Amino acid sequence: MSTDKLSYNRTVGLCSMEGRGFYFPADTVIGSDEKLYTVSRSLDGDTRGVRVTIYDIDEEYYGTFSGYGEDPGDLIWPTSITQSNDDTIIVTDEYLNRVSFFETTGQLIRTWDNAGMQDINLDGPAGIAVDTENNVYISDHHNHRIQVLSQEGSSIGAFGELGSREENLNSPWGITIAPNGDLYIADWHNDRIQRFSTDGTFIASYGESGREEHQLRRPASVCVDKDDYIYIADWGNERVKVMNPSGQIIQSLRGQATESKWAQAFLEINVEEADARNNSDLETELDYFTNDPHEVSSHIEKLFWAPMSVKLDSHNRIYITESNRHRVQIYDIN
Repeated sequence: MSTDKLSYNRTVGLCSMEGRGFYFPADTVIGSDEKLYTVSRSLDGDTRGVRVTIYDIDEEYYGTFSGYGEDPGDLIWPTSITQSNDDTIIVTDEYLNRVSFFETTGQLIRTWDNAGMQDINLDGPAGIAVDTENNVYISDHHNHRIQVLSQEGSSIGAFGELGSREENLNSPWGITIAPNGDLYIADWHNDRIQRFSTDGTFIASYGESGREEHQLRRPASVCVDKDDYIYIADWGNERVKVMNPSGQIIQSLRGQATESKWAQAFLEINVEEADARNNSDLETELDYFTNDPHEVSSHIEKLFWAPMSVKLDSHNRIYITESNRHRVQIYDIN
């Protein structure tokens, strides 16, 4: 098995309920200006920490926008973030059944509010992607389908229905449009990646259900590089998987996080916490929980813990947003 498709670069992030840092982040987009926009979801029922944080790969901090609430521009359970071809930042919210459009400064442009089960309605909008014509593709999570809308919000079409056959979907989450123009969907409850043309024609299905290195469990996000390699946030297995163009898993990563610059600055100020950390065993060998990846990840800091999102930039880097450790691990594609 090849183990060198991805190699670790760095970690960005810090647990913070406001300002610089994240609080249970859900997704990240790399902007056309090479700034990073990470949307934090917070904990269900906790109004603190919901926001979009703007920064760059060197951890220069540029501020935040949005916050918790139901007013236009607010968020409650944000799920995904992307950028359209005209540089608009777009955020989905599964609680409000809303899609919000922002300028890169955070100024609200408009919202779509489409709760329901009818053809143009949304019930739990999750993953979002934009094609070259600025059409918007949304994983309509609870309706088990993909909605396609224009930038103005008019319906272009929809496809998918609940089921486990190859062309079916069951609680789809992350979604991406590959460089070749095909649509890849993290078919969450079916434990697989589905591939369609952008008109909804089924092309292929990848992956099988399970906890082994060559299997998937509740994949949350997917992205595809120019050579058709597929990168998957294997949320249920606390891993990131790499598939070759034939759909074979060739690499399975557990995570290699190091301290971010933000974390280092925090520890320089908070000396007692730094001392406690220096005296701790951060890579302990566990004789228990070995069959439960969630428990293992919860005990070993460097490992992925709830990897929610995988995104690519134009420099052959992949950004992995992991919710439970409030950070983004960055890897180079070799």
